[in-house]
Amino acid sequence: MISIIVLAIIQGIAEFLPISSSAHLIILRDLLGIGNNVITSNLELTFDVALHFGTALAIIVYFFFEFWNMAVKGFTKGLKDKNGKIMWYIIAATIPAAIVGVLFEDVIEEVIRAKYSIIAIALMTMGIIIYLVDKKMPREKEIKDMTLKDAIIIGCSQVFALIPGFSRSGTTIATGRLLHLKREDAAKFSFYLSAPVVLGAVVLQLLKIDFATITENIGIFLLGIVISFITGILCIKFLLKYLRSNDFKIFMWYRLVLGILVLIYIFI
Repeated sequence: MISIIVLAIIQGIAEFLPISSSAHLIILRDLLGIGNNVITSNLELTFDVALHFGTALAIIVYFFFEFWNMAVKGFTKGLKDKNGKIMWYIIAATIPAAIVGVLFEDVIEEVIRAKYSIIAIALMTMGIIIYLVDKKMPREKEIKDMTLKDAIIIGCSQVFALIPGFSRSGTTIATGRLLHLKREDAAKFSFYLSAPVVLGAVVLQLLKIDFATITENIGIFLLGIVISFITGILCIKFLLKYLRSNDFKIFMWYRLVLGILVLIYIFI
């Protein structure tokens, strides 16, 4: 149970902070063996669904009223309303990553998942990119000032997140800052985008699952959902507050250190 709780907490933290949840889960499971005594190969997909469902639920609950307002304005007033247009921007921005994810996720998973050196390099590279982009770019735009072109560019950047180590939140926040979004707004739009992306991933994974596995391991399944949900809520709140007065330096150094440690581990 301790292993389950640790992995669920890591998922809840790394899904929203720009540090790559997929890289952390690979490092913990594959390199360090955490949870392998409980999460066998036939249970791994089921547990992944639980973790992703928990973090998706965290996004929906935290931003419920904002999503509701977007949906109402989006369907009644469309692009004429500042909140309504964001809903359509989110849909448009989700399409590129959804297409590439459906077509190439299995290929990327099989080719790159075991390439720990690539994951380490991706961790370090995106850490430097997000820090430098944030440092150099002016902070002048809010979400309501975004254009459809901005949304699609940010959406396309999610494709890189299919490679473990880049981080979906890291790439989208960095791209948002590249387009001059304020830090908090770049993070918030990244969270908005994660709702359909993570829910889509859950649906695709559910199609592959033998539901008997869920019922036989319902305790593990529910524990994963609850822990990742609670951790996710706390991390969303933390990052939005943190970015009001801080930059991404701490995340850059963390990613650099983690990447170096992974390289040392696999080579020595």
